[in-house]
Amino acid sequence: MLTRDRFTAVVTTFFVWSLAGALFGGLFIGLYQVLLVLDLSGWQSLILGSVAAAMTTAAFYSAMPVALVGATAGVLASIGYLLASGHRVELPVITATAAGAGLVAGSFFSWMVRRNARPLAETLTGLLAGLGAGVILSGVLFLYAQPVGPLVMAAGVVALVGALFQLNEHWMVKTCQGWLPDGLAAPVVAALIAGVVGASIWIMGGTTAGTLDIETQNAIDRVLSNVPAGFMGGLLGGAVTGMVLEVLGFRIENHETV
Repeated sequence: MLTRDRFTAVVTTFFVWSLAGALFGGLFIGLYQVLLVLDLSGWQSLILGSVAAAMTTAAFYSAMPVALVGATAGVLASIGYLLASGHRVELPVITATAAGAGLVAGSFFSWMVRRNARPLAETLTGLLAGLGAGVILSGVLFLYAQPVGPLVMAAGVVALVGALFQLNEHWMVKTCQGWLPDGLAAPVVAALIAGVVGASIWIMGGTTAGTLDIETQNAIDRVLSNVPAGFMGGLLGGAVTGMVLEVLGFRIENHETV
């Protein structure tokens, strides 16, 4: 019989994994398409997009305070960059500016609160899961000659990353916490999140920047048109994966956050 506590846990798992999957799916498809625009090959774009999205989602999932510090710093730094540059949006500059602000904010956060290596350990676990999922999906797409849409691709990579993250989190975090310096975790994670925020603002602002040529603006338009499908695919993949893991005994109520 399903008790009230178990019902609450199942519903919570459904919503948390759905929202995390939606965030991951939209971010993954956006990064994947941007990297293709920047002339990277398909498998390179897939793996790099999967790794970056997995690290970002892992940080928000397991180290929300640090991730929020980085996101806030990234937004403020990106807005300041846009104001100072007259809306001349350049990806390397806005990303570096946002990451630098995240590094400073993360260092201040680390100084203000108890230092803990866990945020970086969780993010590295996300990197491992994203790398594994990217390699697996690249192999599948290489063997499957037919084109795959962004919704299916996002759902597949979210399911793979979610399963790999959950299966490897305990030993990876335990191993990393033994040798990672406590004071380095928050600055590095905050810088990573801030850099991703800066790149996202470049994507969103690029279509309105008069300094970009027509070809680049059209390419960014194509990126933005695929993000909703990635969002929905990630939501579906996250919901299904979360429910399967819940049935297998990986309970969200037992997950530690920092």
